[in-house]
Amino acid sequence: MVSGSSVGNTVTTGSVTIPMMKKTGYKPEFAGAVEAAASTGGQIMPPIMGAAAFLMAEYMDLPYAEVAVKAILPAILYFSGIFIAVHLEAKKLGLQGIPRTELPKWGYLLRNLYLILPLVLLVWLVSSGAKTMATSAAISILASFIIGFIHLLATNIRQMKGQGFGKILWLTVKASLLSAVDALAAGAKGAITVAVACAMAGMIAGCITVTGLASILINAIVQLAGNATIVGLVLTMLCCIVLGMGVPTTANYCIMASTCAPILIQLGFSPVAAHFFVFYFGIVADITPPVALAAYAGSAIAKSNPMKTGINATKLAIAAFIVPYIFAYSPSMLFVGNVEWYDVLLISVTALLGLFGIAAALNGHLYRKIPMVLRLALVAGGLGMMIPGLTSDLIGLAVVAAVVVFQYISGKKQAASAA
Repeated sequence: MVSGSSVGNTVTTGSVTIPMMKKTGYKPEFAGAVEAAASTGGQIMPPIMGAAAFLMAEYMDLPYAEVAVKAILPAILYFSGIFIAVHLEAKKLGLQGIPRTELPKWGYLLRNLYLILPLVLLVWLVSSGAKTMATSAAISILASFIIGFIHLLATNIRQMKGQGFGKILWLTVKASLLSAVDALAAGAKGAITVAVACAMAGMIAGCITVTGLASILINAIVQLAGNATIVGLVLTMLCCIVLGMGVPTTANYCIMASTCAPILIQLGFSPVAAHFFVFYFGIVADITPPVALAAYAGSAIAKSNPMKTGINATKLAIAAFIVPYIFAYSPSMLFVGNVEWYDVLLISVTALLGLFGIAAALNGHLYRKIPMVLRLALVAGGLGMMIPGLTSDLIGLAVVAAVVVFQYISGKKQAASAA
């Protein structure tokens, strides 16, 4: 959530998780894809959202805390879709969990939980509105240095028992200063990347506006879509995926907000839904072939075929290609307008069940191998539950439930005959 880079997330955590998944029994292409899809999801998970949440608050003129709240349900659905796909793959391969004796100990995490305090402080300062964003960031950076110094001092005291406290303190101060300089340098480099990308996004937006290309592009897509707003959404999605290829999260959102979001607003969609829609599809460019940088990074660690890893990552992240359409037509998922709790609950439950149907169809295995006809039925039923409306929800639920029951009975019969 913090790094602002799907590729950075994949490389950092993937060096641990991908070998672990391969050891458990997952195929290399699947292991790399899981890490890439999950790392990309870190950019849409509140409260940080790869730092894009702060920019979204400025662009949409909303409090930061409100942006984080609106992002919760879509992010939960995204990760639920990945979880379902991973679970189905494990059932398909007959994999077992890691023995409890080999699991990490909670005590180690609890002892070091104080390291997250600067991040908590940043979110609290920005959410409360007590300070400006710049001041909040400066205070949080100072808190990071203090917490880092305390952590390093405690570590050195444990590891250098018997040596004088003065020597330990001097070594800690020296190491902390060097780390602080490295951190500031890394932050400056990251800021340069974002600043240049934001400047370019501003230039592009300015050129598009001054030359009139913006109105031409908007009018062209609006006229092409006509009354079928779904056509406008699809065309905007394609624009976002192309423009978002290889661009860091924060810069990605700046480009999308200035070039693609106005198209959806012109089509009549809620400004909040429009901004979230373009943000989602700009981010998934990192796992969408042919320029799936996060998937390629995962494949390098997994030693797998890059293109197969990218395709698997796209299948795992299918929620990211569907959920934006749901909240575009049902903004209540983003808590826009007069929202009733039962409307949000209904949309969330039906979307989750729909994701299960689509994930099962893409995996091709439930209680046994799913025939192609039933896989198509699962896709149709899953999409039916994602289309707003009680009738489509009930029809989709009936189709998915019928396929699941049929597969369960068939699986029991197959197991009985094999025995």
